[in-house]
Amino acid sequence: MTNQNSAVHPVSDTQSGPCLDPQSLARLQELDPDGHNKLVERVIDAYLKSLDKLVPELAKARQTPPDFNVMRHVCHTLKSSSASLGALQLSERCAEIEQMVRNGQTDGIESRLDLMLEGLVEVQQALTTLLKSQQ
Repeated sequence: MTNQNSAVHPVSDTQSGPCLDPQSLARLQELDPDGHNKLVERVIDAYLKSLDKLVPELAKARQTPPDFNVMRHVCHTLKSSSASLGALQLSERCAEIEQMVRNGQTDGIESRLDLMLEGLVEVQQALTTLLKSQQ
């Protein structure tokens, strides 16, 4: 809940979970310090909705034959949006996979994608919890 003047509650380490960097989230909150525009909530909501599109695209791209261009695109998209929300480890995993595809290094990509998706689930849960705490 927001308080009477609609200020955004500061994000604590326990609210953001271990997979989200509180400093990154604080920088995002600084863009809407009084919370009137609900920027944090809108950015989190947009990110979560984008996952509804990107995760199935990635699953389809992993089928035989694999579509490495789609994998690269999904990882590129998630890299920057995850970083903006403080999911730095997930962003790094996405960057690594994106670079692998760009370099044509596809050996071991499946295990890296599995790790990325595990991280994505963790981030999704942490952001959902954070979103509920902001309302």
